[in-house]
Amino acid sequence: MVEYLKTPLDEERLRNFLSLLSCEPKDLIHPSSFEDLGRDIDDYNTPDALVNLLLEHPEVMNRPVCIRGNRAVIARPAEAVYDILD
Repeated sequence: MVEYLKTPLDEERLRNFLSLLSCEPKDLIHPSSFEDLGRDIDDYNTPDALVNLLLEHPEVMNRPVCIRGNRAVIARPAEAVYDILD
């Protein structure tokens, strides 16, 4: 478990999350947290844009991200974690 607000993720780890998730980059952004930034979420649909945003504002990351082996899911709802369990 990583408490990403106490120990922010580095660029390599964020890029790893993106490579393991089978979703659009902007799906890793939590919409309600993002609204506070006053930015357009559609501007963050590339890995580079998303990584830069999350390095600057880790609090907007949609979580939890669960990783098992070479697969990952955003566990919202929590039952989504079943997708990576064998």
